[in-house]
Amino acid sequence: MTSRPFHQRGAAAIEFAILMVPLTILTFGVTEAGRAIYQFNTIAKSVRQAARYQSSVTPGNTLAARCIAVTGSPSVSGQGCAGAPMLPGLTLAQVTACDRLSCADHNLQPTGRGVVNLVSVTVTGYPFTSMVPFAMPSVTFGPIHATMVQSL
Repeated sequence: MTSRPFHQRGAAAIEFAILMVPLTILTFGVTEAGRAIYQFNTIAKSVRQAARYQSSVTPGNTLAARCIAVTGSPSVSGQGCAGAPMLPGLTLAQVTACDRLSCADHNLQPTGRGVVNLVSVTVTGYPFTSMVPFAMPSVTFGPIHATMVQSL
C-alpha cells in the first residue's frame, strides 16, 4: 500500500464537488424546463378544447368555453367556473373567447364563397413559476390561442 503525498489528500473530493455543481444545475434546469413545457402543453390543449366547444354551441355566451380553458370542464357557477384550475396561477381573467357575437368585427373571415364565422380562445400572461430559480428563471408565457370555424 502506497501512501499519497500530504498535498494530494482530498483532491478527489474537491474534484467531485467541482463536477457536481454544474451537474446539479443542469439536472434541475432540465427538470424545470420539462415542467414549463408540460404547463405550456396543458394550456395549449385546453385552449384547443375550449375553441372546439365554442365552435359547436350557439354564439353569444363564451363563459363555458373560458371555463374549459381554465378547469377543463364547461361547468359554470354564477359568473365563474365551478371547478379548480388545471394549473396553479391560471385564472379566468387570463382567458378571452370571441365568437361572431362577442367580437363581431374580429371573427368574420371572407372566403371565395362568402364569409365564415370564426371562434378564437386565447390565454394571455400565464406565469410559470420556477421552483429552482437558480437553474431556470420564472417566465410569463406569451399568448396561447386557437381559432376554429363556428359550425352554427
